[in-house]
Amino acid sequence: MSAVTVAAFKDLCVDAADALALGRFWAAALGGRLVDLGDTSARVDRGDSRAESIWVNPVPEPRTAKTRAHLDLRLTSPDPGPLVAAGATLLRTPDDEISWWVLADPEGNEFCAFPPRPGAAAGVVELVVDAGDPRAQAAWWASVTGGTVGPDTGDPWASITGAAGFPWDYWVFNAVPEPKTAKNRLHWDVELVGATTPDALVAAGAPVLREPDDDVRWWVMADPEGNEFCAFAPSGTMDG
Repeated sequence: MSAVTVAAFKDLCVDAADALALGRFWAAALGGRLVDLGDTSARVDRGDSRAESIWVNPVPEPRTAKTRAHLDLRLTSPDPGPLVAAGATLLRTPDDEISWWVLADPEGNEFCAFPPRPGAAAGVVELVVDAGDPRAQAAWWASVTGGTVGPDTGDPWASITGAAGFPWDYWVFNAVPEPKTAKNRLHWDVELVGATTPDALVAAGAPVLREPDDDVRWWVMADPEGNEFCAFAPSGTMDG
């Protein structure tokens, strides 16, 4: 695998049956701004960093499996009541095993909400991805984005800090027993670094699932555990 940064985190994308409705929820949940893109898709912007944007894209197929990537949020309120009022469903409350709430957005995508903490900013804390081998997944993504994998503490997860372009505190890979069975409803995009084709990602072990064509100007790829992601040539190097 490459020891050179070949890709930078670009943004998140989520599939939706009703992109505008789901976009409105996430704009409210994150204190962001909803952008109606005029083609039944939407984008949620937060702050000045485009890497924090979430593109919400309409798809015809329904959600059929647990979403294998999710966001963890830090609340401004003492409980997730405002999220529930905005349309989230509460799935689990803090108990002897966890200190956070598990919720689902209006289309059933799960996410976690943590209580406020002095000195900690509210909003997205981390991106969490289910994995069969968390340390291998973290090591792979760190190798292509220039991040650092945290020490092995024996916990069933591994985390990356310092990945190129990554806008949040941690990129976490969490062990789960079940394999990936369906296309992820939430995925991330990367922008290529120092190249206009994803050859370095392919050499590192990411297969190309779809080449740029008349409909898309990016490559659809998959990481070693099959998580789909999109790779874009650097801004200004491709038409369209």
